[in-house]
Amino acid sequence: MITAVDTNIILDILIPDEPFGESSKVLLDRHLSEGKLILCEVVFAELAAHFSSEADLKALLAETGMRLVYSNEKSLYIAGTRWATYNRKINKNQFTCGNCSSGFEVVCPECMATVTKRLHVLADFLIGAHALVHADCMLSRDLGIYRVHFRDLKVVSSV
Repeated sequence: MITAVDTNIILDILIPDEPFGESSKVLLDRHLSEGKLILCEVVFAELAAHFSSEADLKALLAETGMRLVYSNEKSLYIAGTRWATYNRKINKNQFTCGNCSSGFEVVCPECMATVTKRLHVLADFLIGAHALVHADCMLSRDLGIYRVHFRDLKVVSSV
């Protein structure tokens, strides 16, 4: 079995006293014992922000058995088309729950104006599409976006 790993699962383990640290470690260990762990370029780049050197990041990957697998044209195309669909459908005045994907509006308590939001960045879609093409499942706590836009991807969470 090949399992793609999202950034949040790795950071849960690396950052001391993270609420999901233990459950994410158990999940990661279980999937490593069942096969290979991979990550995409976006996850690698997001992790790089937390390391003082490339050598330290590569050492972590070697120690944990995770390896970088580069995206291919198919995964990049899927990411782009699903992001475009999301972008067309999204209500820019509504926020989306990360767990259930319900939409809701937020009003500024100071001036009562409706708060607008930024769109999900393309990176979330690159991670999901990479997992869809290169893995059998993905470990992540960002369930909402994957449940809605990647229903064909098996996502396992530590929550």
